[in-house]
Amino acid sequence: MPSIKNIQITEDEIIAQLIDGRTICVPLAWSWRLSEATSSQRSNYEIIGDGQGIHWTDVDEDISVEGMLYGTPARRPKREHISVDAMELVS
Repeated sequence: MPSIKNIQITEDEIIAQLIDGRTICVPLAWSWRLSEATSSQRSNYEIIGDGQGIHWTDVDEDISVEGMLYGTPARRPKREHISVDAMELVS
């Protein structure tokens, strides 16, 4: 798997320059955490795993080169739905 040399984050894209000379980009919307983050939070990242991924500490997000190459967007966690009928009211 190729390694990341550098990244750039715009308002719309995550752009990764790879050590082998390729540049790949994915829509920022693929990461709901980064889409909702401030520009300061987006710029606070580190390249991890000898260039195999990127980690954003402020928003607890990780994106791998493999995920970018294969087009794997981050999924939002499912919220639990609680039915009002199922709740027991205690006075």
